Amino acid sequence: MTTKTLKASAAGTTFIPALFAVVLGLGIITLTGHVQASALHDAAHDVRHATGFPCH
Repeated sequence: MTTKTLKASAAGTTFIPALFAVVLGLGIITLTGHVQASALHDAAHDVRHATGFPCH
């Protein structure tokens, strides 16, 4: 009986999460850059109420 060992390369395992972080970050920056300030405020306000944090 022989056992085969597979080695994962360190570069391959860190590339996908890094790429995901970059795409997510660019998406957040793009969305927040094009939305009106009042919409961002209202969304944050609603999330605070939904999670139980007092805001006023």
